[in-house]
Amino acid sequence: MAAPDLRTFLDQLRAEGELVEIDREVDTELEIAAIADRVSRADVAANKALLFTDVKGSRFPVLMNALGSERRMQIALGVEDQVAMEALLGDFLDLIERPRTTWREKLGALPLLGRLAKLFPRHVRKGACQEVVLTGDDIDLFDIPILRTWPEDGGPVVTLPLVFTKDPGSGARNCGMYRLQRYDRDTLGFHVHTHHTGAEHLRKAAALGRDRLEVAVAVGAAAPVVFSAVSPLPPGVDEMLFAAFLQGQPVPLVKCRTVDLEVPANAEFVIEGYVLVDEKRVEGPFGDHTGFYSLADEYGVLHVTAVTHRKDAIWHSTVVGPPPQEDCWIGAAIERLFLPLQRKVMPEVIDMRLPFAGVFHNFMVLKIKKDYPGQARKAAHTVWGLGQAMFTKVIVVVDEDGPDLTDDEALLALLLKRLDASRDLEFVLGPTETLDHASRALHYGSKVSIDLTGEFPGEGPRRAGGEGSVPAEGDVITALRELAGVDDVAVIGVGAGGKGAGKGSGAVVVTVDKVAPSVPRVTMEQIWDYGEKNGLQAVTDRVLVLDRGERLDLPARLLWLALSHIDPERDVHRSYNPTHDGSLRRQSNPHPRRLGIDATTKGPADGFTREWPDEQVHPRKLLNRIANHWSDMGLAGECP
Repeated sequence: MAAPDLRTFLDQLRAEGELVEIDREVDTELEIAAIADRVSRADVAANKALLFTDVKGSRFPVLMNALGSERRMQIALGVEDQVAMEALLGDFLDLIERPRTTWREKLGALPLLGRLAKLFPRHVRKGACQEVVLTGDDIDLFDIPILRTWPEDGGPVVTLPLVFTKDPGSGARNCGMYRLQRYDRDTLGFHVHTHHTGAEHLRKAAALGRDRLEVAVAVGAAAPVVFSAVSPLPPGVDEMLFAAFLQGQPVPLVKCRTVDLEVPANAEFVIEGYVLVDEKRVEGPFGDHTGFYSLADEYGVLHVTAVTHRKDAIWHSTVVGPPPQEDCWIGAAIERLFLPLQRKVMPEVIDMRLPFAGVFHNFMVLKIKKDYPGQARKAAHTVWGLGQAMFTKVIVVVDEDGPDLTDDEALLALLLKRLDASRDLEFVLGPTETLDHASRALHYGSKVSIDLTGEFPGEGPRRAGGEGSVPAEGDVITALRELAGVDDVAVIGVGAGGKGAGKGSGAVVVTVDKVAPSVPRVTMEQIWDYGEKNGLQAVTDRVLVLDRGERLDLPARLLWLALSHIDPERDVHRSYNPTHDGSLRRQSNPHPRRLGIDATTKGPADGFTREWPDEQVHPRKLLNRIANHWSDMGLAGECP
C-alpha cells in the first residue's frame, strides 16, 4: 500500500536505504538544486532521495529527488514491479467507467461500487497542514525555502506545487502542477499554459463576469497525491479519487482558511490566494524540463491571502532540466500506468515507450499488432488526438516483429536499415507544447510519424536497400572532415543489429559553423554527393547536423538535441528527383535513403522570429564544490 502522507513515505524510503539525510549547510540559491541534479545523474548507489536538514536562512528542511528512480516510484505507488504498475490504471478505469447494462452485471458491480464509495475524499475539520496559520502582515514567502534552481531563472520557484482550483461553472475540483515564481512577500507568478485546466478555469471565470479565480497550493502531500497532480487523467476524473485508489484509502481534505477550496489535510504547506482574471506580470525565464530555459512572458499573479503549515514542516521540491532528472522517472511511471488507457482507444497497441531524451512530448515509440495497411499512421494520428499526447513531436511505430522497445541499439538499427524516406514519413501541422522552443510559432508547428512496420499490400514496397558495403568508420570521419564547412564528424549505428533489423547501415553526425542559414542543407548535399562518388552511401545517406562545438560521443545527448531543435517539416530534408507521369503530373520522387536533419540553432536569418533559449548549465565553480563534498554528504561513488 502506498504511504498516505509524506512522513510515512520518508520512513519507507529510510527503511529501504533510498534516503540520504544531509546535515551540511546548503543554500537555496542554486546549491540544493545543483546537488539534486548531480545525484539524479549518478549510478544507482548514489541516486537517492535527499533530505537537507540545514538550509541556509530557513528553519525548514528541504526534500529533493524523492521520486527520482524506478524503485522509489514503485514505493510511492505501492507496487513491487512494472507488471503491477501497468495494471493499476486499468483497474481504476474499470472501477469508474465500465458500463453495466444487465441486472447480473449491476449486481456483480456492487462490490466494486462499494470499494469506490470508500475512496471518495474524506472531509475533516482539522488538518496538520493548518497547525500554523499566517494571514495579513504575517505572510512572508521569504520564510519558505523556495529554490532558485538554475542561474538564469527569473527568481526562486515553487517547483512541486499541487494547485487546486474549481471550475467556475460546475464547481468541479482540479489539481494540477503549475510552477509559481516568487515575486515578493505575498505574490507569486501563476504560470499556467493555455492548454491546461487552470487556464480554462481562468477563462471561464472571466466569461462569467468574475474578477478572480480562487487558488490553493499544497506542497508536501502524500506521494500518490503528488503523482496524481501530474497524471494525464481522462477529463472529469478527480485527481483526489485517483490518489485514493493508489494509496488504498481516501485523501483527507480540509477547508482552506481564506478561500472556498479544500486541500489535503496532511500536506506540509498550503498557500491560499486568488488570481485576478485581467492581471498579468512578467514571469521567467525558468530552467524547464526540456533542458532549455523557457522564456520570460506574461502570466497571471497569485495574491497570497494565507500561508499555513505544519509546525515542523518539510518543503518538498524538485529540479527539472536536461535528462535524466527526477521528472523522467515520474514520466516513466505515467508511461506504464497509462498504457491500458492507450489500449482502450488503440486496441492494436502492444507496448509504448517515452524515452527520457524526448522530455515527455518530443518522442514516442509504439509497438502495434498490424492487421491492415496504413495502421501505423492511424495509430500515430490517434495519439495526436489524445489530450496532451497531441504535442508528441516524433512518433515511431514498429510492429510485433520489431525489437523490444527498451533495446535502443536494435531500434536504431531497424530505423537505419528499413526507413524509406520516400514512403515512411508523414508530416502534420497542429498544436505544439508551449515549451517547444523550435516550433515555427508559439503553440503551433509540425510533427512527424515514422512507419517502421512491415509492408502490407497497397502501401508500396520500400526502396531503402541497395546501400552497398559498409566502410570503416575512421575512413568516413577522415574524409568528411575535409569537406568545406564541416567542423567535426561521428559515425553512429554501423554494425548494430537486433530482432527485426539487418546489419550494415549507419549515419553520420556532423557539426558545422553555421555562418549562413544554408550551411546545414549545403553540408547535407556535400555529404550525399561525396558518399555516392566514393561508395560510402551506407553511412553518408543519413545526416544529422548540429552546431559547432557540440560533443558527438554522447548518444543520448545527440538524440535529445535532435528532438529539441527541430520543427520536423521545416528541418527534415530529403533529396528529390522530380519526374512526370503519363498525364504530365509532377511527382516529387524523393530519394529512398537520403535524409538530413538540421538540428542547429535557428535565428532571424532562418526566418525564425522567436528568441532561441539557452541550455541550462550550473556554474562550474559550484559543481566543483559539490564534487569536493560528495562523500561528506554521504553519497556513494563519484560525483557525475
